[in-house]
Amino acid sequence: MTKFGELISVEKPVLIDFYQDWDDVQSTVDTLRDVAAALGDRAKVIKIDIKQNETLADALRVKGNPTFMIYKSGEMKWRQTGMQDANTLIGLVQKYL
Repeated sequence: MTKFGELISVEKPVLIDFYQDWDDVQSTVDTLRDVAAALGDRAKVIKIDIKQNETLADALRVKGNPTFMIYKSGEMKWRQTGMQDANTLIGLVQKYL
């Protein structure tokens, strides 16, 4: 995986979904697909598997899942644990465009 610092240091907002395989993955995938389609190249949408990236998840204190975060220019702007609908996520990311 690309280094996390490189992923979040870009000028455009980065929406990250920390998830685990046993989640309702398809529901989250569909939601993130809708978010990515709505935002186009104005933002990045990334999924990170907690089990495959335990050190990162621990460093960011990801306890529940899914946990969503928005970064811009390397700074965390928003964080929420629990399911979110596509429209909510789109609105949140648009605040940082």
